[in-house]
Amino acid sequence: QVQLVESGGGLVQAGGSLRLSCAASGFSLDYYAIGWFRQAPGKEREGVSCISSSDGSTYYADSVKGRFTISRDNAKNTVYLQMNSLKPEDTAVYYCAADYPPGLYCSGTYFRDDFGSWGQGTQVAVSS
Repeated sequence: QVQLVESGGGLVQAGGSLRLSCAASGFSLDYYAIGWFRQAPGKEREGVSCISSSDGSTYYADSVKGRFTISRDNAKNTVYLQMNSLKPEDTAVYYCAADYPPGLYCSGTYFRDDFGSWGQGTQVAVSS
């Protein structure tokens, strides 16, 4: 059974940092694209970043480029989202998602939003 569990959310002041984790079970992240999405109250879901296992390429939304870094630890079957210089507008529920084949869902130039497997989300709140 494919399962994704996010953790690491919390309340932080503007300018602070958080590291989100997405732990996978039931499948190996080695062969999947992993995406991070977020949804703020009253707003549509937004793709934040993704990483592809096929060539390790990554994609970042313009709103987080230069502040967020996605990485993966295949030994721990976990993907991370390091978030620095956080802003109040980063406040949202953050979700990770996975799908295969990786190249179809994520590359350096595109990031699909119709991933098939999703976690339950973790809340990030940034105070001003």
